[in-house]
Amino acid sequence: MTDTQQAPLTPAGLDPVTFEVLKNAFVTAVDLMSEQIMRTCYSFVIYARDFSSALCDAEGNTVMQGSEDIAVHVGTLHFQCKAVLEQFGDDIHPGDVFAVNDPYRGGTHFNDVSFIRPIFVGDEVIGYAQNKGHWADIGGSVPGSFDVNASEHFGEGLRIPPLRVWSRGRRLDDVAQLLVSNTRSPYSSMGDLNAQAEATSVCEREVLRLVERYGRGTVVAAMTGVQDYVERLVRARLTELPTGTWETVDHLDADPGAGEGLIPVRIRMTIDADGVFYDLNGSAPVVSTFLNSGYGTTFSALYAGTKTFFPEVPLNSGFYRVVKADIGPEGTVVNAGWPHAVTGFCSGPYEKLMNGLFEMWSGVMPERAMACAFNLEYLLIGGRDARTADRPFFMWYDWMAGGWGARATKDGPNATAPVFGPGLAVQPVEGQERLSPVIITEHRIVPDSGGPGRYRGGCGLEKGGTLTDCAGTVMSYCCDRARSVTWGIEGGLPSVPHGVWLNRDSDDPRFLGATFSGVKVGPGDTFTRPSAGGGGMGDPLTRDPAAVLEDVIDGYVSLDGAERDYGVVVRAIDPELDRYELDTAATEEARARIRSERRGLLETDPEDVARRYRAGELDTADLVRRYGVVVDWGTGELHPDTTREYRELLHRRSVAHWDRAAR
Repeated sequence: MTDTQQAPLTPAGLDPVTFEVLKNAFVTAVDLMSEQIMRTCYSFVIYARDFSSALCDAEGNTVMQGSEDIAVHVGTLHFQCKAVLEQFGDDIHPGDVFAVNDPYRGGTHFNDVSFIRPIFVGDEVIGYAQNKGHWADIGGSVPGSFDVNASEHFGEGLRIPPLRVWSRGRRLDDVAQLLVSNTRSPYSSMGDLNAQAEATSVCEREVLRLVERYGRGTVVAAMTGVQDYVERLVRARLTELPTGTWETVDHLDADPGAGEGLIPVRIRMTIDADGVFYDLNGSAPVVSTFLNSGYGTTFSALYAGTKTFFPEVPLNSGFYRVVKADIGPEGTVVNAGWPHAVTGFCSGPYEKLMNGLFEMWSGVMPERAMACAFNLEYLLIGGRDARTADRPFFMWYDWMAGGWGARATKDGPNATAPVFGPGLAVQPVEGQERLSPVIITEHRIVPDSGGPGRYRGGCGLEKGGTLTDCAGTVMSYCCDRARSVTWGIEGGLPSVPHGVWLNRDSDDPRFLGATFSGVKVGPGDTFTRPSAGGGGMGDPLTRDPAAVLEDVIDGYVSLDGAERDYGVVVRAIDPELDRYELDTAATEEARARIRSERRGLLETDPEDVARRYRAGELDTADLVRRYGVVVDWGTGELHPDTTREYRELLHRRSVAHWDRAAR
C-alpha cells in the first residue's frame, strides 16, 4: 500500500460516507450553477464556456470548483472573494450580490466579471457562491477591449473594484446601468449580469438544501474537511516523488518598447518536506504592452500548471496550502501591479508559466511528461453590422483549438482547447456567421504543425474568413509565440509560429503578426491564421517510420515534412486512395545525412538564412526547426538577438539530447 493510500484522508468528526456524499455534493452545486449560466447567458462568448464557478467558505477559501471550469479562473476566485470580504467586512447581508473584475485585487483581466453571493444560515454566513464570466466587451479603446498598444489599464476597459450590485435581494439599477453602459453591447451585458447573479442563487439553494438535510455544523465541517483532505492527499503524493530544485525559462516574443529580443519568464521550483515552492525572481520587467500578469493570474498559472500533473486531486484551497511562491517585486512581467496593462496576460506570462512548469514536472514525473502546448489566442473583429438598418455593434470574438505537446509515450492531442482552459468549447461557425457579418472560409488541420519528435506534438488548425456587410470595423489579435515558437523537449523540435495574415492571396498581402490592435478592415477583406501545434518529445530521427507513414496518410505530415523533419521517405502511390509506401533504403540514407548535417545547420550565418527565406528557397519550418533562425515572417527581416537566444534554447532542449543519444 502506498503512502497516499495510508494517509488518514477523512476529516475528524465526519463519517466517511457523509464526507464523501458532501464532497461530491459541493461539486454538483457548482456544476448546477454553471449549467444555469450557460443556459441563460446572452453572450456567445460565455455560451462557449468562457466562464467558471466555485463555492467558497466563510473566509473566502475555495471549497470546490466545478468539473469543467477554466483553470485560470478557478485559481483566482478565492482572491476575489477575499477582496469582497476585505472591502465590506460585516456589511454583508442576505440577498446581497457583489461584482468585481479588478486584476489588481486578484482578478484575471477586465473582461472577466465575477458575481459573488453570500450564503446565509440564519444570521451567519457559511459560504459564498461565485460565478465568473468573460464579457465580450468591457469598454476601452478597441472593440473587445484587447488593445495591444495599452501600457496602462485606462485604455483596457472598466475596472470594477468589489461593488454591491444587489442589496438585500434588490438590484441596484443605477449601479447595474453604470456597469453595462460602459460596454459596447449594454443589452447583452445586462443579460449576462442578471444570468450570472441568478446562477449564484442556484448554488445557494443547493447548499441550503444540504444544510436542511445534514445540519449547518456538518456542512461547515465538510467545507473545511474537503480542503484538509486535498492538502493531505497532495502532501502524501509528494512523499512519493524526488526532492530537489529545478529551473527553466520561457519567453514572451518581445517588448515593443525595447526593440527585438525575447522576454524571459524565469521559474525555479523546489520540492521538499514543506511542499512545492516556486521562485519567479529574475523574470523581466513589465513590458510596454498588455502582455503583463497580475499577481492573481500568476499564482493561478502556478496552481494550474502543478495541478496538471495531479489530475486525480480535486482543486480547492487545500491545494494552495501546499503550492507556495515568491513571485518577486511589483513591476515585473509576472507581477505587474497597478496601473500596468494586463489584459493580454492570458497569451503572455500565463501560458509561459504553465508550459515552464510542464517542462520541470516532466523531469520529476517522467511518466507524465509533456512538451510545450500551443499558445492561447484571440482574434477580435468589431464594428457596425450593416446587414440591418439600425447597424448595431457586433463583436466577432474567436479563439481556436490547437496542438498540445507530445507526451511520454504518445503523440500530443490534435485540435484541443488551450491549456489556459481545457473546458473552452470551439465556437460553432454557424452561430458566428448568424451573429456577425463574417463568413468562415476554412477551418482545417494544418499538416506539419505538430512539433517533430519520437512522439509528435498535436497538430494545430488554420481558420480563415471574409468580412461582408460591415462598417467602421477594426481587427485585433492577442497571442504570442511568433518568435518564442512552441518548443519541444528531450530532443523534440518546435511547432510553427502564430500570426495573422490579411488578404494573403491578394496583390497586397499583410502579415499582421501575433499581437496587434485596431487594424482597419472592411467588406471583402479576408484573413487567415494558424494555431500552432504542440512541441515534439524525443529525437525525431528515432520515430518509428511506420508512424510517420500513418501521419502522412492521415494528413498530419506532408511528404516533404516527413523527409525534412523525420528523415522518412514516403512514396505516393495513389493519394486519392491514401496509398503510400515507405522507401526503407532511402529513409536510412536520409536519416544518416540529417544526423551528419543538423548540428552544422544551426551554425549557419543567420543573415544568409534570412536572405534565402526572402527568396523563397526556405520556408518557415526550415527556419525554426533546421536553422534556428527567427525573422519577421512577413518581410523576412532577420531578428538577430532573438535568433541568438532562440538557438541557445534549441541547443538546451533539443541538440543536447541528440548528443546524449549519440554517446
